[in-house]
Amino acid sequence: MRSISRLTTALAVAGALVATSSTSAHAGAIGSTPVRTFEYSVGGVTMKVPTGCMFTHVVRGSGRKITYQNAGVDCAFVAALGTGFCNWRIDFTYADTDNRTYRTSRGRTHSECKIDPMRNNSPQTLPRYGKACAHLHVNGVRRVSQCHHITK
Repeated sequence: MRSISRLTTALAVAGALVATSSTSAHAGAIGSTPVRTFEYSVGGVTMKVPTGCMFTHVVRGSGRKITYQNAGVDCAFVAALGTGFCNWRIDFTYADTDNRTYRTSRGRTHSECKIDPMRNNSPQTLPRYGKACAHLHVNGVRRVSQCHHITK
C-alpha cells in the first residue's frame, strides 16, 4: 500500500511540474535509479536483495532554496516479498559545480529490516549551485545513489 501511495504522490508531483507554467520560479526533479542485486550478512545470516527495487529521489524548490526533499526505495514483484534492507540509512549530499561535496546530511542507521526505507530532509538554502544527491547505505556500504543538478 505504501508503495502505491508513494508512486501516486510521485506521479502527482510530476503532473504538477508539467502543469506549471514556464514563467514560474519554482522547480523540482524526480528521479529513480534501480537497486542492483546484492548480498550482505547480518548476524551471520546472508541476506539477498533481488532485482525489482528502485531508489527514488525527489527535490522541490526554487534556485538554491530546497523546500522539500525525500528519498526512498520501492520494490515490486519478488523483491517486495523479501525481508528488505537491514541496517540501512539514507544520506543527502550537496556538491558544487566542480563536484566537490561541501555538505552532508547523514541519516540515522536503522537496525530493523525494512522493504521500503524512506527519509525526508529539512528545507534549506544551498550556498552554491551544483547538485543534490541521495545515497542508500545498507549494512555500512553505499548501494545506490540518485542525484539532481541545481542550476540557475
